[in-house]
Amino acid sequence: MTRDTSDAILNRMMALHPKIIDLTLDRMWRCLNAVGDPHLRVPPVIHVAGTNGKGSTQAMIRAGIEAAGQSAHAYTSPHLARFHERIRVAGEIISEDRLSAYLDEVYAANGGGSITYFEITTVAAFLAFAREKADWTLLEVGLGGRHDATNVIAEPALTIITKIDLDHQQFLGDTIPEIAFQKAGIIKRNVPVVVGPQHDAALEVIEKEAQRFGAPVLAYGQHWHVGQENGRMVYQDERGLLDLPLPNLRGPHQVGNAGMAIAALRHLGFDEVACEGAVTSAYWPARMQRLREGPLVERAKRAELWLDGGHNPAAGKALAETLEGLPKRPTHMICGMLSTKDVVGYLRPLAAHAETLHAVAIPGEAATLSAEDTAAAASDVGLESHVAASVSEALDDILSHTPDARVLICGSLYLAGAILRENG
Repeated sequence: MTRDTSDAILNRMMALHPKIIDLTLDRMWRCLNAVGDPHLRVPPVIHVAGTNGKGSTQAMIRAGIEAAGQSAHAYTSPHLARFHERIRVAGEIISEDRLSAYLDEVYAANGGGSITYFEITTVAAFLAFAREKADWTLLEVGLGGRHDATNVIAEPALTIITKIDLDHQQFLGDTIPEIAFQKAGIIKRNVPVVVGPQHDAALEVIEKEAQRFGAPVLAYGQHWHVGQENGRMVYQDERGLLDLPLPNLRGPHQVGNAGMAIAALRHLGFDEVACEGAVTSAYWPARMQRLREGPLVERAKRAELWLDGGHNPAAGKALAETLEGLPKRPTHMICGMLSTKDVVGYLRPLAAHAETLHAVAIPGEAATLSAEDTAAAASDVGLESHVAASVSEALDDILSHTPDARVLICGSLYLAGAILRENG
């Protein structure tokens, strides 16, 4: 019998989605139990939550583990071009055959029960991680932390909380402390937690939760420090000082992400070789990624093409700081965002770094903000704005005036994914 493709199975899974999203782990426990509780048999887990920097930090930890000659499973979301990107088995993106088999097994075991798409696919990831050999498991939280589908691991080796900021307020709360409380839900009894650079209000909540569970805290600015000096990255903790290259992932904010990765690796007993690998070998697409080949690059000719999937005010600020550090060049934005995001908050810090913004709708996304609304938000923050029917149309218009421009395509991971598929 021929098995359905992973896309066909994923489409069937969408039909199981509950009518109302209630943040609970009950559906996860039921489905995990139906396939033999694979989450109890995965390699030691490093669990990562936060608003910004989760994926980059996880990618750096994986690069460090691999530099040390070990392997790691990795789970992340959302994907960009293909669902398979969410599940790495011992460092490699899961194959179509394996993915289809695990999805099929979980779908059958679920028996038609109500369950979210993210929950049932997370169960499939646990199944893959339990049956395939690796030294570590890296889990990135999907939404929040406390009630996230990944938060079924009772005894991780380590938890990490990256920078917390405003995002997903409709699910997590309207204030930094409320959101921090949800993110801090991954903290487990007696399990150390690495804490990245934080707003004071977020750090206070995290430390309170850690104290409640007797979890040792390894916090930036207290237990470890990181910064730039003379074009290098300097990291220091109680074990001593490391003088390392700057992260190969671009942007000043990546120094803080690298600090978290190194703090995690050092706590777990990895040496300087792993720490250097973390900052020099990590790859994480659509995070200020320079596009260097493909149809769009050929179309751009002399122009630089950059891609970034950040989508909240903190990401906008980080992106602005990254642009500030690049060589001066006329910069033009092509932006598409979801209707659930704070568009003005995202664009405000970027207004000083771009000459124009071409607004587009995200192709194939029902929740896209219209190009007209994105353009209006850009005008509100002082950006000269234009509406375009597509990224290609926007790119052609920019190049007709400024053929040697720096063009930044940004605003959403969903837009970034569409670009990577188009440019693939």
